[in-house]
Amino acid sequence: MLAQLPLFLAQPVNQNLTPIYIVVGAMIVMFVLLMVFVLGKYGAVWFQAYMSNANVSLLSLVAMSFRQVDARVIVQSKIMAMQAGIGTERETGITTRRLEAHYLAGGSVPNVIRAIIAAHRADIPLDFDQAAAIDLAGRDVLEAVQTSVNPRVIDCPDPSKGGGKPTLSAIAKNGVELKVRARVTVRTNLERLIGGATEDTIIARVGEG
Repeated sequence: MLAQLPLFLAQPVNQNLTPIYIVVGAMIVMFVLLMVFVLGKYGAVWFQAYMSNANVSLLSLVAMSFRQVDARVIVQSKIMAMQAGIGTERETGITTRRLEAHYLAGGSVPNVIRAIIAAHRADIPLDFDQAAAIDLAGRDVLEAVQTSVNPRVIDCPDPSKGGGKPTLSAIAKNGVELKVRARVTVRTNLERLIGGATEDTIIARVGEG
């Protein structure tokens, strides 16, 4: 039995196994090339997110490309949230999926995060859902937070609008023309911002009064 072992080892490899080796080798080469491509395109962004504890996986970055989402915008927004101390956990609503959804809906993800950070520092209650809703309604949520902290003074009329009229004019019953100019101080109420009056509406209402 042992005498036949050298003869068995000396036999040529089965030719039927050669195509299998070729296929396996090609698959390994393709996998290596794919990993090199993924790391070359997303490696820097993923490493930045990893070092900032932004909790964005490499697979999520690849999936964002298929969904036509700018991965850098999402990662930078989560990093801003982490560095500001508001976190990106599920209880805050600032998760990768929700940021992607807001991006795909046409919202400004960085502006929403900046608004939440500003509200957090000013001790104003503002969660992600409310900030995203204000942003999607076409209002500048960051400016709204800033106006909520620092009231804004509006000139009525605004010389830069409405044909550049410097004053409001009206004719009294006795035929005397009155020319007035008013300054209105406004503070944003975030809970009633959606559907509320804009600056142009305020100027128009003052003019009607």
